[in-house]
Formats: sequence, structure tokens, C-alpha cells
Amino acid sequence: PIACRVAWHASGTFDARDGSGGSDGGTMRFEPERSDPANAGLGIVRDMLHEVHKKYPDVSQADIFTLAGALSIEFAGGPHVPHAFGRTDDRDGARCPAHGRLPDAAQGATHLRDVFHRMGMSDRDIVALSGAHTLGRCHFVRSGYDGKWTRSPLRFDNEYFRNLIHYTWKPREWDGKLQYTDVETNELMMLPTDIALKTDPGFRPFAELYAKDQEAFFRDFSAAYSRLLALG
Repeated sequence: PIACRVAWHASGTFDARDGSGGSDGGTMRFEPERSDPANAGLGIVRDMLHEVHKKYPDVSQADIFTLAGALSIEFAGGPHVPHAFGRTDDRDGARCPAHGRLPDAAQGATHLRDVFHRMGMSDRDIVALSGAHTLGRCHFVRSGYDGKWTRSPLRFDNEYFRNLIHYTWKPREWDGKLQYTDVETNELMMLPTDIALKTDPGFRPFAELYAKDQEAFFRDFSAAYSRLLALG
């Protein structure tokens, strides 16, 4: 899960309007991008992948970040994600994007469209990419949120969408940020941005499709995630 996330966050800063941000340069190694609150905890996987770079110094760290993300999906049982090499490593943080370009889980549909449309992604892409939440969990010390979306957080499948669509979600009663828990079992969680996929009339048809058709989810996720990793 953390390899999927580092690749996502290294790439998701891209702005199609001016070509800034994105995966080229491996700029997450530098300030201020390294300390973006959205990237909390990613130093763990960057340190692990730096060992790979030392073994294969002709491969840029920017390529290694994105390759790790692509391979993580297939390793966890998901689809093959096409990946091309060719990124270079910047020498400093001069090209680091400003904080605030990555999704804020506390917001809703309008925010998701602002972030993803800036990258050149469609509503269908937004929902497909959100399916990455089928992997991993939230850690309170890193994000202020806590819990897992699925009962198998190390397996890439469409359980995230099945849970989102078929369970009833209510705000969690706790001393923390707004998040949701399922009424049926009280074991799982969703973020405000997740709930937006169910409540927004433009997003919901895709979430329903992926809940009933895992092959469609795999196909659309693979295409969108591959394009995401290539941004910039």
C-alpha cells in the first residue's frame, strides 16, 4: 500500500495548465514537497527505495518511485499497470510544487474535480483511481484518520466499492476528524471524499459499476493509474 501511495503522490501534483509538478524529477526527496502534510509517512518507503537506487544507480529515483507503485498493484492481486522509464532526478527542490495540490480527504466532490481535472483526468478516472483505497488503511499519527476501508487491506480487488455502495455509512463518534463508519459492522471506515463517490450523481454510476464488475474496475484503474504515473 505505501508503494502505491508514494507513486501516486509523486505524480498527482501535476498541473496540465503549465506542465509543473508530476513524477519527473523525483522532487518529493526535497523541501518543501517532502514536508507536505499529505506526504506524511512516505519517508519510510522513499528510504527503502533509495536502497534499490544505490544498487541500480542508472535508474532514476523518480522512475523507481513510479515503478514501485505500478508493481505494487499487480503484486497485491490487481491488474498489470503499464510503466515506461525515462524520468530524471532533479538535483534540488527548485521545481517542487506548492503544498495543496494533492486531494484533501476532508472535502467533497467539487474538490475532487478541482484536483483531478487539473491533471487532465475525467470523472470516471477519479472514481477508478479512488479505488486504490482498497489497499492499506489510515493511520491516525500520519493523517488524523484511523481505520481500514476493507477487510483485506493487502489485496487489490473491488471490495472498496462493494463496501461503499452496499453498506450504510454514518459519521463516526470519536474525538477526531470527520470520517464515517459502517452501520452494519462498525468495523470499517470511509473518508468524506469516499462518501462523495456515492452521493454525487456524476460519480455514483461509476462506483456502482465497479462494485458489481471487478474486471471493469481493473481495466479502468490500470489505464488511469498508468497515465497518472506518467504525468509530467
